[in-house]
Amino acid sequence: MSRWAQNPPSAGRVKFVFAIVAICLLIAGAEYFIGLPDWMSVDPKSGRYRP
Repeated sequence: MSRWAQNPPSAGRVKFVFAIVAICLLIAGAEYFIGLPDWMSVDPKSGRYRP
């Protein structure tokens, strides 16, 4: 925090960070409300990974 107080980030950097946080929240919200596709879920029945 002291580094940010002494040398604050540019407006572009702040917008970039907020955009990344917004994208992460959108992905988490879609996962929570809609669910994951089958290809992204892990099969709990298999004991180990087999390529």
